[in-house]
Amino acid sequence: MKVLVLHSDIAPDAPPEEIDTITSAKAVAEALIKHGHEAPLAPFSDNADKLRALLAREKADVVFNMVEGIDGIGHLAPIAPRMLREAGIPFTGVDATAMALTSDKPLTKRKMREAGIGTADWSEGPDWKGLEDKTYIVKSTLEDASVGLDDGCVVFGADAVRRRAAESERLHGGRWFAEEYIDGREYNISVLSGRDGEPVIMPLAEMRFDDWPSDKPRIVGYGAKWDESLDINDQMVRDFDTETKDPVLAAKLKKSCLGVWKLFGFTGYVRVDFRVTPEGEPLVLEINTNPCIAPDAGLAAAGEQAGIPYDQLILRIVDTALSAPR
Repeated sequence: MKVLVLHSDIAPDAPPEEIDTITSAKAVAEALIKHGHEAPLAPFSDNADKLRALLAREKADVVFNMVEGIDGIGHLAPIAPRMLREAGIPFTGVDATAMALTSDKPLTKRKMREAGIGTADWSEGPDWKGLEDKTYIVKSTLEDASVGLDDGCVVFGADAVRRRAAESERLHGGRWFAEEYIDGREYNISVLSGRDGEPVIMPLAEMRFDDWPSDKPRIVGYGAKWDESLDINDQMVRDFDTETKDPVLAAKLKKSCLGVWKLFGFTGYVRVDFRVTPEGEPLVLEINTNPCIAPDAGLAAAGEQAGIPYDQLILRIVDTALSAPR
């Protein structure tokens, strides 16, 4: 086959979370080439004429969609699957509707709560209804990659939420909301589309905060994700023992993963992020429809745990894209 690996158009001086897209795209291409496929890389353009010209020139059988944003704006990523669908070419990942809906975190939470899927309480400006004397984490409404998540994003009380949201808007732009901070176990669970279109839940990955500094909030923030010089990275451990050690919790986590997959009509692959309350109830925090697919990322680690080497994982994603109805 010929698989066009389509990625965001990244500037040379882009921040590390954007440059990571290129690293991942090269790894995907290498995995495909290893098995005899052609795998040219190309940056995405939202100019319809340029995209049509690219697709006509490459004559690919399928597009591996790795577009995580346009001009550094993550919530514009759904433009890529929309244009690919209009072009009539198969592509990997979720469709534009599901990606656009879940890129809005408060809207996603409202949909989940209406469907009976557990999620942490939250509040949005400008009225900030429902804020209590609790600990909250202040997040970007639309952007991912842990933008704005540093040691100061976890705050206590309504006044602190308002101050932090205003400061975040000043520094990063966009809208911000407050989510109740659940100081419990964290899970990042990958879900793939099977050949029959049904979801396949990968081994349950718990992110353990071993020997975490007492003066830092227990979150996988921007620095922990993208600053390799931080010693704190060595204190995060990915653990796959939950199904053996806590089967009751494992069953609840799987039920929630299935629920969000069906609710949003996902295809391809996604990652569902959880925190578990002290009472043992998993709450969905976010859904990432463009999870990192680098060989050292969570999706690949879950694949290895399931006995699926990285190159086979990439082939499987391509195979399901070719068979998925759009």
